[in-house]
Amino acid sequence: MAAGTLYTYPENWRAFKAQIAAQYSGARLKVASSPPAFTFGQTNRSPAFLSNFPLGKVPAYQGDDGFCLFESNAIAHYLSNDALRGSTPQASAQVLQWVGFADSEIIPPASTWVFPTLGIMQFNKQATEQAKEEVKRVLTVLNQHLNTRTFLVGERVSLADITVVCSLLWLYKQVLEPAFRQPYPNVNRWFVTCINQPQFKAVLGEVKLCEKMAQFDAKKFAENQPKKEAPSKKEKAGKDTGKQQPQQQQEKKEKKKEEKKPAPPAEELDECEAALASEPKTKDPFAHLPKTSFVMDEFKRKYSNEDTLTVAIPYFWENLDREGFSIWYSEYRFPEELTMTFMSCNLITGMFQRLDKLRKNAFASVILFGTNNDSSISGIWVFRGQDLAFTLSEDWQIDYESYNWRKLDVDSEECKTMVKEYFAWEGEFKHVGKPFVNCSQKTEQKCGRRHCLILLELLGEILGLSPS
Repeated sequence: MAAGTLYTYPENWRAFKAQIAAQYSGARLKVASSPPAFTFGQTNRSPAFLSNFPLGKVPAYQGDDGFCLFESNAIAHYLSNDALRGSTPQASAQVLQWVGFADSEIIPPASTWVFPTLGIMQFNKQATEQAKEEVKRVLTVLNQHLNTRTFLVGERVSLADITVVCSLLWLYKQVLEPAFRQPYPNVNRWFVTCINQPQFKAVLGEVKLCEKMAQFDAKKFAENQPKKEAPSKKEKAGKDTGKQQPQQQQEKKEKKKEEKKPAPPAEELDECEAALASEPKTKDPFAHLPKTSFVMDEFKRKYSNEDTLTVAIPYFWENLDREGFSIWYSEYRFPEELTMTFMSCNLITGMFQRLDKLRKNAFASVILFGTNNDSSISGIWVFRGQDLAFTLSEDWQIDYESYNWRKLDVDSEECKTMVKEYFAWEGEFKHVGKPFVNCSQKTEQKCGRRHCLILLELLGEILGLSPS
């Protein structure tokens, strides 16, 4: 089974393909998308990175055995299993057909139409109208193909579905309003079916379909353009007289010298990278707190790579900044509404997906207990600061009110017992009153773009998983 690290920036749809494939195949994939593991624009320009990935682009994959890949389709293919790639020569060829279809038929018109609405490309009416017609043609082909099929190839999700869904993602989120997508019911049904699969949701979270077609924002586009410095009075005077001042001549010589110096490796941003770079910087919700000695990322590395009971938990207690962090117990308020356990797991993963910017300052272990129609959700959370972190940002307040929250005394025996049980996924869990879900396979979601390590126990029989 493949194991390695995927380098990318947050919300990179090209990286989503590899991440979803790994969800299905069980490949052990670490995602490095934030400091200190990966800083976009810095890490991918370093000599060490360029020695493995000469183009300096992401996503890029490096296996634990040193094997490297730098094209998203190749990475997704490598991380897939035989079922995703196509179990017969014919199915495999069909998968490749739809992967190529996505790259050549979907991405070009989608980029032309969507990126002006994001303010990263100048609007051209003729090009946009042509792109709309090309998108209609693409959707027509897909709609006809899916008229008698649930998925693109065979009877289950394949790499074809993963690739085409990710290529259509921005269209469905940004411009395919209900009236536009209405003539393509088979495509809509297939797309919604795919994005609601647990493996897709674990990566994409809740995908909100477009309600109103986004339009070109001239103001946003202007704000995203590099600003030119105004010429100084001396420069203007030099131009007016047609002569250069001595200082100007010296500056010109120095500029030429600088131009002769070898430039750092050039990196061309693709459209999605440009979109990410154009996003306005938001204020750090934790900026008001004093510095802390506890490095959350270091603890997470211990937890991910070493034994939980003998290494990770002792490290946690030895290094925890008790003034800078607090520990909370959460319990879902409406257990009577929990039916199928796989739906309960989707409820948890959906919440974590929406808490992206909290990942650097929090850690959680959330567990499902019980059985179908008789289950409960509870967990242990570690937050930066002494208050519930959700109140610090409106973006984090969507789900937290569905839980009861109780702050624990960090040095109490109750807290130490709960931390041990929830972090290790084992123990008596006397406070729960329901059995720990016994599963044929544990699913562990580890994602660099999330705020936490999500720890869930899923029923393998319900999800159709086989023991690994």
